Amino acid sequence: MLEQYLPLFLMITVGFVFGLTNILIAEFIGPRKNKSKEKLSVYECGMEPIKTARERFSVKFYLVAMLFILFDIEIVFMYPWAIQFQELGMIGLTAMALFMVLLFAGYIYVLKKGALEWQ
Repeated sequence: MLEQYLPLFLMITVGFVFGLTNILIAEFIGPRKNKSKEKLSVYECGMEPIKTARERFSVKFYLVAMLFILFDIEIVFMYPWAIQFQELGMIGLTAMALFMVLLFAGYIYVLKKGALEWQ
């Protein structure tokens, strides 16, 4: 019964030995770097961080992300329509025109509400 698992154990052993060998070779042959405190400090565009990492983001970031997803998802609906355009005929063209009009109306609404304006 155990001889059926021999290839599995062999593959796990070879993978473990290969990974361990690569780590040891990299440790002994790899370049040595100076691990001073300056090198290990946080790097943010060459400037010292002045705020905490748990700073709250403006709701505008999330609003723009949601609007991107909303208006980007139209491609998911337009691609199958474009593939089947010949077979759908005038009914498919009318349905897509209505979809685009509703989408454009939503876009105008978002612009009028000022959701895409940064201050």
